[in-house]
Amino acid sequence: QLISSDSSEDENQDQEGSKSEDSGKKRHEKHKKQKQYSCKICDKAFSQSSSLTTHMRTHTDKLFTCSACGKSFRFKSNLLVHMKIHTGEKPFSCVTCGRSFRFKSNLLHHMMIHTGEKPFSCVTCEKSFITKAKLLRHLMIHTGERPFSCVTCGKSFPWKSQLVVHIKSHTGEKCFSCTSCEKRFTSKLNLTDHMRIHTGQKPFLCGTCGKGFYRKSILTGHMRIHTGEMPFKCTSCGKSFRNSSCLYCHMKTHTDEKPYSCGTCGKSFRQKGNLTIHMKTHTDEKPFSCGTCGKSYKHKSSEKPFSCETCGKSFKTKSELRVHMMIHTDAKPVTCSTCGKRFRCKSELLRHITIHTGENPFSCVHCGRSFRDKYQSLHHLTPDRCETTSRFTDDIRRE
Repeated sequence: QLISSDSSEDENQDQEGSKSEDSGKKRHEKHKKQKQYSCKICDKAFSQSSSLTTHMRTHTDKLFTCSACGKSFRFKSNLLVHMKIHTGEKPFSCVTCGRSFRFKSNLLHHMMIHTGEKPFSCVTCEKSFITKAKLLRHLMIHTGERPFSCVTCGKSFPWKSQLVVHIKSHTGEKCFSCTSCEKRFTSKLNLTDHMRIHTGQKPFLCGTCGKGFYRKSILTGHMRIHTGEMPFKCTSCGKSFRNSSCLYCHMKTHTDEKPYSCGTCGKSFRQKGNLTIHMKTHTDEKPFSCGTCGKSYKHKSSEKPFSCETCGKSFKTKSELRVHMMIHTDAKPVTCSTCGKRFRCKSELLRHITIHTGENPFSCVHCGRSFRDKYQSLHHLTPDRCETTSRFTDDIRRE
């Protein structure tokens, strides 16, 4: 009985095994039947003839053409989405503020403004963003990456949209016209910014000092004067900057990249402004004339175009104005690592550090006496302070 029982169990197992094999074969055959429509070009298989028809359009011309602008699309759904640009149709509305959007995805992103939801966080500075695209765009601040390069001049940009606008500067294409002065621009954003010159509109206000700006990005940069924030960090030396353009210029000091070359002598420069100044040496251009005698000069050394809006004081360079502005804001972003004392600029910190190191790097050429900073050494050179200088001056007078 035990033997017969065991044999019956084995038979049952064999039957079950054969059943499972049969069912597996049937599923495989059914799966083969499900994808009986094959593409003759790439052999890709589909279960429905309509799917194959849709796929075939990837190998053929774009069949769906916009009657308004002539642009063509492979799929009808893409054409319908595109048509909303011409019709102005925005069927997706925000229930909170009433703003409308062409696409549901844009509405969902917009809704996060009201909910405060920012699911995408930066691992470097922990700043959060509504969309992954905005996070990826932000990450380039830390890396200094500029993957989009102009094939004409080699200039690089962090975003494709910036490159597209830049390329128009070479082609001369300016599609956006000002209705007030007929000046033309390569992008709608530049036109919008320009229009505020006529209207005097400065909608972006600083919450600290009340200063207004015509563009949000300029306000963001201005706010860093008050906060001392420098989010743009050099990956090579760790030096930080307030904006990406300063970091970009600084990065060239490590790579020795000098993309701006003089067509006359071949000398290269890191910044376009330096090339422009250099070009005057070849053209002999002297745009600055003396009002009394008429003599012309290449540089207007006394020119101070950068003025402080708080006190009216003027400066030769923008960097000098920036340092000065900290007097009004009381911002001191540079810190001494030894004692923790804070300073407005790096030069003040370097001068202070000599207190800790005991270093006197500035020496008198006459008597050899050393000083902590340049100003002390220059002050020392007056004849009544340096005995050697005094004797040297007396000898000249006798001669």
